[in-house]
Amino acid sequence: QVQLVESGGGLVQAGGSLRLSCVGSGRTFSRDAMGWFRQAPGKEREFVAGDRWGRDTLYYADSVKCRFTISRDYAKNTVYLQMNSLKAEDTAVYYCAASIMGFGSNPGVYNYWGQGTQVTVSS
Repeated sequence: QVQLVESGGGLVQAGGSLRLSCVGSGRTFSRDAMGWFRQAPGKEREFVAGDRWGRDTLYYADSVKCRFTISRDYAKNTVYLQMNSLKAEDTAVYYCAASIMGFGSNPGVYNYWGQGTQVTVSS
């Protein structure tokens, strides 16, 4: 059974930091593009950060540039999202996802999804 499991969410004050982790199982995701998305109540799921397999290029939504960093540990089949200088508007459920077709900012590109982890930033 292929799974992506996120962890690391929680409640943090504005200006604080969190690191989300997403561990893959059931298959290797080392050749997939990985992405982080988020969804706030009443809003559509939106792209946050992503990468391409085997390349150094990273992609970020304008709203999180210079604050969030996506990274991977290929040996652990794990992708991370380091979130610094958090703002109230970052509050959402955060999802990791894997795409076998390559990078995209559209959620429809991704084949596998985690269950999500809640991030709440208090102002």
